[in-house]
Amino acid sequence: MKQNSVKPAEGRLGVLCVGLGAVSSTFIAGVLMVRKGMGKPVGSITQMAKIRVGRGEAKQYKHIGEIVPMPSLDDIEFGAWDILPDNAFESAMHAEVLRDRDIYPVKQELEKIVPMKGVYDPDYVKALDGTWAKDTHLTRWELMEQVRQDIRTFKQEHRCARVVVVWAASTEIYVPRCKDVHDSLEAFEAAMKADDRQHISPSMCYAYAALSEGAPFVMGAPNTCLDIPAMWQYAEKTGMPIAGKDFKTGQTMMKTVLSAAFRTRMLGVSGWFSTNILGNRDGLVLDVPENFKTKEVSKLGVIDTILSGEEYPDLYGDIFHKVRINYYPPRGDDKEGWDNIDIFGWMGYPMQIKVDFLCKDSILAAPLVLDLVLLADLAARAGRCGIQTWLSFYLKSPMHDDEHKPVHDLFEQYVMLKNAIREMGGYEADEEVD
Repeated sequence: MKQNSVKPAEGRLGVLCVGLGAVSSTFIAGVLMVRKGMGKPVGSITQMAKIRVGRGEAKQYKHIGEIVPMPSLDDIEFGAWDILPDNAFESAMHAEVLRDRDIYPVKQELEKIVPMKGVYDPDYVKALDGTWAKDTHLTRWELMEQVRQDIRTFKQEHRCARVVVVWAASTEIYVPRCKDVHDSLEAFEAAMKADDRQHISPSMCYAYAALSEGAPFVMGAPNTCLDIPAMWQYAEKTGMPIAGKDFKTGQTMMKTVLSAAFRTRMLGVSGWFSTNILGNRDGLVLDVPENFKTKEVSKLGVIDTILSGEEYPDLYGDIFHKVRINYYPPRGDDKEGWDNIDIFGWMGYPMQIKVDFLCKDSILAAPLVLDLVLLADLAARAGRCGIQTWLSFYLKSPMHDDEHKPVHDLFEQYVMLKNAIREMGGYEADEEVD
């Protein structure tokens, strides 16, 4: 075993959530309850999983915090931006994800988390009316500078040694990659200063501001934001890690598991139809076709790399894949995802698999937020900058550059995650990714 070179997790860690809706309020309230010993961080790899380090007689199974230096949950300070003024308590009550008994014990702490005014552009989230927003007449560059000041102020007021910024807000409209704007840092910065609202989204303002302030940035929605060369270049320039996009929660998690099973067993797939009903703010936003397009691109990309038609044309060369999301208010945050999968086996004989996943979207997302925040902070302390492919495990659209294909297989992603933690802990990265 080598000595690890990760800086210690000393001082307070500021966690700034963009968006204080269902996901963020569930995440924050849950962490506060776990601190009090009134809840368990189920679903969090960083808090609950054990990883093997060493081989043979030297083999040990350790919690991640025993392998690399990790902050205690007691060291976290929470803050947020939003385009609505509700504090974290009001937001948690309004979201109706958690029961009152899991909110009221931390009511006073939640009430103190009042969101800073968010960056709002009605063209990017047409279903929401932002009543708590920064001046919409400011340029993208000026808005970014205000976000930078927010980060500095929060860090100073809460005496934080480090900050991580995570996007847990709504899905923006689809922004196609524009080479003239998005492919170079210089052109991207010029577009911000010129207030190019067509190519520079609000989420890009947050990402650029976070990296400028030495804060890792995690993108939890499918927005075009971190997945452009200008952001890769800026992350390298600032020495900051980036990860995203789109938290891998319900239906997509099942796809990465089932697709891997089909490929492992050499079973063919002819069609995959997925539909969802969802009634929270996310569902309302995704009811707008331009916003759904962003989510659709993220969801459709998942099975293509696992079930490679180029590698296995007889099995996966002609898959019909369709995704639908329907806004249905009575369900609130209780999302239901249906999958119909048409597969075929020996001699081409057809079979079907039906999956009905009744899940709580924010309950699945909250532990992912916690892990991504803590692991992004770990990456920064380990001196790892740019795209963190080892965090693909948590994301629908794993971060990758133009030269590499993303890995979507959940089990291969888990190997990447464990190997990175082993390396940072001074152990050998001893598992192969096939």
